[in-house]
Amino acid sequence: MRILSVIHGENARAGVFGEEVVAEGHELEEKSFALGDPPREIEAYDGVLVLGGSMNVHELDGHPWIPDEARLIERALETGVPVFGVCLGSQLLGAVAGAQVSRAPEPEIGWFDVQTTTEAPFDPVFRDLPERFTAYQWHSYQSELPVGATALAQSSVCLQAYRLGDAAAWGTQFHAEVTRKICESWIANYDTDPDAVAQGFDPEAERARVAEEIGRWNELGRRLMRGFLEVAAERSGAEPARATA
Repeated sequence: MRILSVIHGENARAGVFGEEVVAEGHELEEKSFALGDPPREIEAYDGVLVLGGSMNVHELDGHPWIPDEARLIERALETGVPVFGVCLGSQLLGAVAGAQVSRAPEPEIGWFDVQTTTEAPFDPVFRDLPERFTAYQWHSYQSELPVGATALAQSSVCLQAYRLGDAAAWGTQFHAEVTRKICESWIANYDTDPDAVAQGFDPEAERARVAEEIGRWNELGRRLMRGFLEVAAERSGAEPARATA
């Protein structure tokens, strides 16, 4: 299969999601509206990952490509190409589905507790996740649950994961894709985020926490991506790469 990874910055790539795509024997194609390298028509792909970024859905003046990316997501939903949105990607997916995207009651930057809903064990992507886990976060905005969507996870602050109706489309507010290298990059540049500065972000404490948590967290990310790839393979008629191993 060919999986499209839509990125919005050099330090916000597919991480362990991309590693899992390649490990399963599939092709990962990285493209970016934000960086002036848009993807091909959506029909060229068997699945789409829409990753995070420092911009927000409403910031069209500084990011005029956002409507083009929203149309790509809309086209994926129309044609049945599976979508997995992360943070900004989840908010874009929610906005395309008619949900309101707004500032969260408070930023979640660092590690925060998340609880899955009673629907998660029946979801093809979330069924292998624990009932509670500590998730890596870096966001100040949130998406409401789109009409007809199923909530799959929640924190004390906001919706953390959902599936769009019967569509093969998922959004997560938490960053299950991050590697230690990606986290280190974000930590090194924390002072570019006013919300991180305002909450007294401690880079040394955060580096220590990442070192402690990242192995467990990466395994959870791989579980999510394996579930997503199984859905994409079923939709495309492809055989999962490890099914015959």
